[in-house]
Amino acid sequence: NNQLNILQAKDGVTPMYNRPVTVEVWYPAIIPKGKTALTTYTDVLGSLRDSTRPLKPFQFYGRSLRDAAPLVSSAPYPLVIVSHGFPGSRVLLTYLTENLASKGYVVVAIDHAESTHADAAGFASTLLNRAPDILFVLNQVASLGKTGHQFLEGLANANNTALIGYSMGGYGVLNVAGAGYSSKLAGFFGTIAGGSKAIDSRLSSAPGFSGNVDKRIKAVVAFAPWGMEMGVWDSTGLQALRIPTLFVAGSQDDVSGYEKGTKAIFNGAINANRYLLTYENARHNTAPNPPPPESMQSGKMADYYHYAEPAWNERKINNINQHFVTAFLGLYLKQQNMGEYLTLPPNSNQQKWPGFEKRTVTGVQWQHLQPAQ
Repeated sequence: NNQLNILQAKDGVTPMYNRPVTVEVWYPAIIPKGKTALTTYTDVLGSLRDSTRPLKPFQFYGRSLRDAAPLVSSAPYPLVIVSHGFPGSRVLLTYLTENLASKGYVVVAIDHAESTHADAAGFASTLLNRAPDILFVLNQVASLGKTGHQFLEGLANANNTALIGYSMGGYGVLNVAGAGYSSKLAGFFGTIAGGSKAIDSRLSSAPGFSGNVDKRIKAVVAFAPWGMEMGVWDSTGLQALRIPTLFVAGSQDDVSGYEKGTKAIFNGAINANRYLLTYENARHNTAPNPPPPESMQSGKMADYYHYAEPAWNERKINNINQHFVTAFLGLYLKQQNMGEYLTLPPNSNQQKWPGFEKRTVTGVQWQHLQPAQ
């Protein structure tokens, strides 16, 4: 409630509004006899911001059962919050959200208002609202997990939380995890009334920002995080990231950048225990679901390549992501013995990696750097 409506700023005045935040929740559940873990998700192709790509709803199946009774015998479960790209949706990474729920996590994926496929609006809203949206959802889930609420009561342990973000979601989760933005970010708001001031609290220079990270957050996964090539972070901001972080990127990322983008963030976060998984020759789409069939029938290549990777099979990327996110979160949220899956030779072409059958994974690079002493 009572958030800055930066897209309606006019004549030096920025009005306030109630900002809707829709979420989808997956959790360990009991599948009744005779029932199948099968559901249907709805999303849209096209973009509200592109008159040549009208919005077109489509549906796809998922491996989950809506409103199933939660499995409470092993509760509470670690919490995972997922933030999509721009534009995107809460069902953009269902291959991962479903998979994590099946492994003992409560997973909450956000629809960021004014940033989804269906309602994408001015970029200033995404820049301003990503981190606050994520923190708001974390606090709401923490409240729902307490005694006195029916939904999620005793099920989600918000004190043991991981954040997963893709592209602009990566921009958001890294900031929430401690990587304060540089002063250059204020310039993206131009002359919008109150814009630069509104983002001030998320800058590394803000009083009390550095070191004031939410202690409930134990791990971060950042897929192709946006911003480094645009000067959104500097060395001061990156050095404040101290939470274990898994970065995932394509070596040819032409949206967030690689050498001067994700890899530069990885190298600059010198105080974090961090990992970098690189798909050789992949571009930006190292996180989403496979392209829906409708995207190949729309006549608009942009619909297809919003999901697809030119040099990779998207399902193969999805499976590799499931493997490494499982190992990473298993280690840092569940204290499971996952070391062998995260201690790897740098090149998958040269030596078999634990967890993969021989000849099943090629063209992938791995790096792990410990925090500076």
